Amino acid sequence: MQQDKHPDYHPVVFRDRAAGYAFLTRSTATSDRTIEWDDGRSYPVVDVEISSESHPFYTGQARTVDTEGRVARFERRYGGGDQGGGTQSGGGRPA
Repeated sequence: MQQDKHPDYHPVVFRDRAAGYAFLTRSTATSDRTIEWDDGRSYPVVDVEISSESHPFYTGQARTVDTEGRVARFERRYGGGDQGGGTQSGGGRPA
């Protein structure tokens, strides 16, 4: 392996300010600020706006698209599937 070709890979603390959550991992990210971790050692800290602790998808607060309501509205507007399965003539709009 060639020396001095890869960036420094070291322990870093990422802190989610929105959730008040921090985790220690290895990264190439750098920071001038440090934080003392549970093991008593000091690590660089990188503040992030969002992580898995505060992201709506992972917390279960994500909004889901109402596909059933959209399908029902489409069927009401353009003649639902109960008319024999055929399409309407005249550009697809009801008369």
